[in-house]
Amino acid sequence: MTNRKGLVLDFGGVLTTPLIPAALAFEERESLPEGTLLNALYLDDEMIRHTEDLERGSITQDQWNAAAAQRIGLPHDNLMGRIFADLRPETAMFAAAEAARRAGIKVGILSNSVGTTPWNLYAGHDLDNRFDAVVISEDHGLRKPDPEIFQLVLDRLGLPAHTCVFVDDTERYLPPAAELGFATVHAKEPRQTVAEIEELLGVPLTAMN
Repeated sequence: MTNRKGLVLDFGGVLTTPLIPAALAFEERESLPEGTLLNALYLDDEMIRHTEDLERGSITQDQWNAAAAQRIGLPHDNLMGRIFADLRPETAMFAAAEAARRAGIKVGILSNSVGTTPWNLYAGHDLDNRFDAVVISEDHGLRKPDPEIFQLVLDRLGLPAHTCVFVDDTERYLPPAAELGFATVHAKEPRQTVAEIEELLGVPLTAMN
């Protein structure tokens, strides 16, 4: 047993299938050269700023769509939703979260938002009933890796960082969480991710599913 009583999960790429294959599938559907999205949207300084503004809720998804569409030369209508149309729930991770709650672990969501209109990444998942705390960045004007947003989810769970595990598919968000006291897991492959969480929490998450 450990003294860890909390589990904080990112949403996109942890509780969903990975983001990169979905983006690559979009490029193929749209006959774009592989790497177009990475280069035009996620390695471009101005688009990085737009994405961070979107995550903080200071611009809308429609505004992000318009800026992104201009760079890749495609219609802007629901562009974010079209890019990530292939995302699906990662059932093994949802099952592990449910098993953790049954074992007495408090489980929270900490997600950098991509906006919710016209496309809502979180729709249909009943997060408020399936998790003990849900912190979506745009609702608070903050984003990972801001220390304040980590503290916000801790406050909602009623737990200190040293009793919690934080899981994210974006590796650069892990050191800031670790500095606050979280144990961290870099989510790559679901079975391995669940195994690492089990070890850190000291409770079985697969046998209980």
